[in-house]
Amino acid sequence: MIFLKEIPNYVKKHIKEKKLPASENRYRFGSLLILLSGLIFFFFIVRFVYIVSVGRVGTASLNEKTQQLYQGSSVVKAKRGTIYDRNGEPIAQDATSYSLYAVLDKKHLGIAQSNGKREKLYIQEKSIEDVAKVLHKILGIDKKLVRKQLAQGKNGVKQVEFGSKGKNISFAKKQEIEKALQKSQIKGIYFNDHPARMYKNEVFASHLIGYARFADEDNEEKGLVGVMGLEQAYNKELSGTDGKVVYQKNNRQERLPGTVVVDKEAVDGKDVYTTLDTGMQIYLEDLMSQVYDEYQPEGITATLMEAKTGNILAASQRPTFNPQTKEGLEGGESAPWRNLLIEEPFEPGSTMKVFTVASAIDQGKFDQNAGFMTGKIDVDGTPINDHIIGGRGWMSFRQGFAWSSNVGMVHVEQNMGAGWQEYLKRFKFGQSTNSHLANENAGLIQTKTSVDRAMTSFGQAISVTNFQMLQGFTAIANQGKMMKPNFVDRIESSTGKKKMIGPQQVGQPIKSSTSKEVLDMMTDVVEDENFGTGYGVYNIDGYRVSAKTGTAQIFENGRYIPGHYLQSVVQIAPTEHPEYIVYVTIKKPAVGAPASKMVATISNAMLKRALDTDVSHLHTKVKYQKEKSK
Repeated sequence: MIFLKEIPNYVKKHIKEKKLPASENRYRFGSLLILLSGLIFFFFIVRFVYIVSVGRVGTASLNEKTQQLYQGSSVVKAKRGTIYDRNGEPIAQDATSYSLYAVLDKKHLGIAQSNGKREKLYIQEKSIEDVAKVLHKILGIDKKLVRKQLAQGKNGVKQVEFGSKGKNISFAKKQEIEKALQKSQIKGIYFNDHPARMYKNEVFASHLIGYARFADEDNEEKGLVGVMGLEQAYNKELSGTDGKVVYQKNNRQERLPGTVVVDKEAVDGKDVYTTLDTGMQIYLEDLMSQVYDEYQPEGITATLMEAKTGNILAASQRPTFNPQTKEGLEGGESAPWRNLLIEEPFEPGSTMKVFTVASAIDQGKFDQNAGFMTGKIDVDGTPINDHIIGGRGWMSFRQGFAWSSNVGMVHVEQNMGAGWQEYLKRFKFGQSTNSHLANENAGLIQTKTSVDRAMTSFGQAISVTNFQMLQGFTAIANQGKMMKPNFVDRIESSTGKKKMIGPQQVGQPIKSSTSKEVLDMMTDVVEDENFGTGYGVYNIDGYRVSAKTGTAQIFENGRYIPGHYLQSVVQIAPTEHPEYIVYVTIKKPAVGAPASKMVATISNAMLKRALDTDVSHLHTKVKYQKEKSK
């Protein structure tokens, strides 16, 4: 290129030095131009041959650019697996959801009619109250919020939404809204559709099931990801694998018919079949809401479990959230993100006495007819009191269990010595239940001092989770065999291949004879008129019930909080041949609230419903056993 630039200077110099005639100069200059043109043409020919043979211009590939221009591809989204209850009723499944919005822009008009007028396609001021009534009735959106949002049209706002309740709307509710607005001849409410995860039962074991949301809210193509519960724990199985198709495009970038080729098959996610029973779960949610709304305790947990399998038929907590609308998750740190069944350990109180007595009986160190003085006991200089100051005088250890005597349990613990700590390990307290759910807490057992060890015998100085307690209760109800709390029956692929999860025995901490003796002693709690703490409260008509109540002072910020308790009960029935376990806890009920009534409202109703519908339950068990044997 430097050579080419210097040619004109050379020509000028040559002409000036030679001083040739004008015709000769023109001839020579023309010759040089022809030579120069030839050289440039030759350079372009070489460059063209190089590009054609190599297929690249600089770092860019011509083949890739051509493919981008005339060949397209698209992702084939895999269907996320469905979560079912034990009878095949869907709990969570892929669907299309809708979000609504209102147009307030007065320029939003339809095409001109025959009379020259254009239809108003925005919310008119006269329609605001009717819109508020429709959205409140169908979606539960507060009328004041609707009026406030629609009134913004006066300030120049052209479009508004209505919060979480205006999103994740089902197709059925969308149609209901459209029908109601059409009946009132109201225009201006519109819907956007989104791929979504549908939870048709809404508040339904929300923390156990969890929910799924877009991995990237700005790019729906990235699909859904599980956030908590089963949706998160089994996200890999539920997600599946996306596929890909390629096709040819014309010069207008339109797909050419008949050119679509599957490059990679999409593999749909696997379905998860839970042990939950939809009827039982809905009934439990109603009971929980009734107690929570009426008495406003800080928290409630409740679980209905099969005694022989450890399968969970229903489980819930309060506060909770709606996975369909995400209502309840908008409070930031104060929102109920934690699964109280496995993430929040607590001191259980007197329900722990079931395991204290079981351990002593199993070691042959419990004489139920021997007696002790109630009221107070001194442990290395620290006084431990019964729940009634001064006690009730002399009573037998069996009566002390029914009356829930702390002093009696300390005597039992001291008689066992190191054996009590060994049995805590056998019952797997202080260990994870391996639920596969995120953030499971293993709890903590205080053993540094003799006072700590004594207090663990009546459920203080030891923190547990609901799942740990339920796991231990299965040993009491199931002839000493301890079953893992289980909520997944099987995982099934789209091809029908099954992976059975099913019941799992995780130990046998006590003998069968021990479990029978403990169950018999637990009946005194509801049958002994003089000593039973649950007498006349936790009885179930037509069935014999083994139960244990609990009242634990709450330990927070390094101290026990005066006047604040965790009320609980475990019920196992029928006593002769246990089928079900119900465990309910209520944290910080309001002062003066009828604690036992609150607990019994949930536990008695759930247990009786389960016992009364046992015929269908047994049918399901037979079906499960046959499927497992395949």
